[in-house]
Amino acid sequence: MTDASSNTPRLTTSIIEPDPRTRRRNASERRFRAYGLAAIGTGIAALIFLVISIVSNGYTAFLQTYITIPVELSEQRLDPQGNRDPEEMARVTTFGYAPVLAMALQSHLIEQGIPMDGVNPRDLMAMISQEAPAQVRNLVLANPEIVGQTLDMEMLASGRIDGYFKGRVTLESAERDSNVSPAQLALAAAMAEAGLMDTRFNWAFITGPDASGQRPEAAGLGVAILGSLYMMIVVLALALPIGVAASIYLEEFAPKNRFTDIIEVNISNLAAVPSIVFGILGLAIFINFAGLPQSAPIVGGLVLTLMTLPTIIIATRASLRAVPPSIRDAALGLGASKMQSVFHHVLPLAMPGILTGTIIGLAQALGETAPLLLIGMVAFVREFPDAPPEGLFDPTSALPVQVFSWTQRADPAFVERASGATIVLLVFLVSMNLLAVMLRRRFERRW
Repeated sequence: MTDASSNTPRLTTSIIEPDPRTRRRNASERRFRAYGLAAIGTGIAALIFLVISIVSNGYTAFLQTYITIPVELSEQRLDPQGNRDPEEMARVTTFGYAPVLAMALQSHLIEQGIPMDGVNPRDLMAMISQEAPAQVRNLVLANPEIVGQTLDMEMLASGRIDGYFKGRVTLESAERDSNVSPAQLALAAAMAEAGLMDTRFNWAFITGPDASGQRPEAAGLGVAILGSLYMMIVVLALALPIGVAASIYLEEFAPKNRFTDIIEVNISNLAAVPSIVFGILGLAIFINFAGLPQSAPIVGGLVLTLMTLPTIIIATRASLRAVPPSIRDAALGLGASKMQSVFHHVLPLAMPGILTGTIIGLAQALGETAPLLLIGMVAFVREFPDAPPEGLFDPTSALPVQVFSWTQRADPAFVERASGATIVLLVFLVSMNLLAVMLRRRFERRW
């Protein structure tokens, strides 16, 4: 009799020792993991390098060097008539205040015994910011009674002197710079030792308006921050209700036909359109056709609303689609209408995703520059806008546009200011993304 087991094929592989095919597969999996880890590591390294570069170049923008000296507000120069009439005193321009500050600084240096070797009165005045005479003039016009008194005045140091204490300007670079001399830097170091100069946190960088190209030390982000805030209010007031309403209709109520398919395809296409195209659209419709003012937050908000709508619609539809159909069926089975099932059951469950998509869309809009450049928000604006709704039509700037504007100016101090503004913008973007994560976790429901 033939043994039946002799016809059974014998195993040529072992479950302990892998065969060549298994070894190749395992090696392929290890390579894929290595590629993934390398990609993640490269991305993290690039992000760390970017953050370190921005912070190292921009943190000094939050610091500022000040000069504090007693200034005699001479009645003969500032109020020759002696009437303390602000209208008469306003005839003295900032050019009339500059010699007052120069003489006060020179006199105080002599009193303190600080030598001024190689520094003439003109060079001495150049160590003070050109913003200082205007600040003193505004103070005198607001308080005419202080004329004739001697007050301790805190003034901004010029951009080159400020850069010396921040390490941006050196004695070697001063020898090649027509705006500052080594003698001025040596005098500034002596004044700092005597307590006449100090470098500290600069709140005016966050709250103050922009300054001209000759006064980088006085440039601030106040108008740009307020302009960005007004635009975000417009975007939130328009994009959220319109985007959510359109998403609910398309996802829950619209019939599935060729017309709605065309709408869905175009929404997806609009999400990929370059932002500058929306700027051209805003320039043609809102400014040239509708006659709205340039550089106004209302125009910037409308343009960013058009750009943000596709993002909000896509995110909202994905959130609605993620709600299980059983929720709808259960509501309808208990006698609820279609609208009741959507607004009472589906929409609350989709709210975390809707809020997340909205905040991410707002964060994307906050960082846009190209469409705002086309509608004129790159203009130099020093006046703060009024409160809404009037302020929505006043000229303003925006944070990304302010960064672009400062990088185009010749003085290297503005590059420092641009990096500082980038830090502020990144803080806003990170805060908005963290808010999106918190809201999603707060309202998320599991089923």
